Amino acid sequence: MEQSDPERFYTDLAQDTITLITRHEPLDGRLVLDIGAGSEQFGREFTARGANYVAVDLERESFPVGSAAVGVVGRGEQIPVADGSVDIVMANNLMEHVLEPGVVGEEMLRVVRPGGLVFISYTAWASPWGGHETSPWHWLGGNYAAKRYERKHGHPPKNVFGESMHATTVSGGLRWARRQSDAWLIEAAPRYHPDWADGVLSVPGLREVLTWNLMMVLRRT
Repeated sequence: MEQSDPERFYTDLAQDTITLITRHEPLDGRLVLDIGAGSEQFGREFTARGANYVAVDLERESFPVGSAAVGVVGRGEQIPVADGSVDIVMANNLMEHVLEPGVVGEEMLRVVRPGGLVFISYTAWASPWGGHETSPWHWLGGNYAAKRYERKHGHPPKNVFGESMHATTVSGGLRWARRQSDAWLIEAAPRYHPDWADGVLSVPGLREVLTWNLMMVLRRT
């Protein structure tokens, strides 16, 4: 649906993100920084809820238009924002597209104020949709899946394994979050599963396949 109906896909994703964040922090009047923004629907939905929304992305084309939202050119590994200057910082489906997700996570913790919220959500590589548009053939290897996609469609996939898509893990994300000394993990869950499925995160191996998309919320100390 992301490529066939991006308006609906990103609007639904933005609204779901708002629901998950507002479990822990209201949006009204909060300064929200969106790393790797990627779509204007987030700016529209967040500003409609009273947030002061700022998108950080490498491409100006990804910035919100026609709203009160703001866009800043930058990358997650070096966020062009002062220390402790935002209330909420989030990254939706970004970590699988960067080489060092831990570095991006550290930057997110740097820019959020004490008591502020860090929201991270990403697709695990071993999950059924870990290869994005090349799924499920990524289970046979990212390079194989990319070559198969190009043979079938006549052009390379949007997400190129080893360049713009990498093999993220659930265990790696949880390990990173739990070892932070200046933040605590207040929620971790398989994002698109019912609440009763949260227990899958405690089962090594199985969680890599069944979690699908890992959602983590941290509170800065």
